[in-house]
Amino acid sequence: MIISLIAAVDEHGGIGRNGRMPWRLSDDLKHFRALTLGHHVLMGRKTYATVAGKLPGRKLLVLSHNPAFRADDALVLPTFEAALAEAQAAGEDELFVIGGAEVFARALPLAQRFYLTRVKTIAGCDVFFPEFDIHQWKLLSEQDFAAGDKNDHDFSILKLEKQVA
Repeated sequence: MIISLIAAVDEHGGIGRNGRMPWRLSDDLKHFRALTLGHHVLMGRKTYATVAGKLPGRKLLVLSHNPAFRADDALVLPTFEAALAEAQAAGEDELFVIGGAEVFARALPLAQRFYLTRVKTIAGCDVFFPEFDIHQWKLLSEQDFAAGDKNDHDFSILKLEKQVA
């Protein structure tokens, strides 16, 4: 099973502000939907709070240390390893990790693919993607999008693959 990261980051590595994404990028959301539809999607509890009920057609896996936490449209798991095992047992071929920062940090060393949206702005974020070495990743494709009616900012979507040492 391939472990893939999918994240949109600003020029300072920001991924969120006040518990939300700090931009509207319709074309990026379409890309996200096309990639993740029919797959398992792994996230933390705080990220789940922002997407609950908005991701039909996917098997949602939510990490939470709180054993009392329940989610109507998701399977709640206590550990990253349990989530990997769940997706693997279900026959998943590509697990998408969608955040937040702690889940990204846990997944980053194991990830083989990275769908990175680079948003060309500084959004004043209070949550950041963990630091990583871009040189460990090979660029497979890049697509540029312009700001306009559907996109608040210019951005690029990169498909990266971890380089084998």
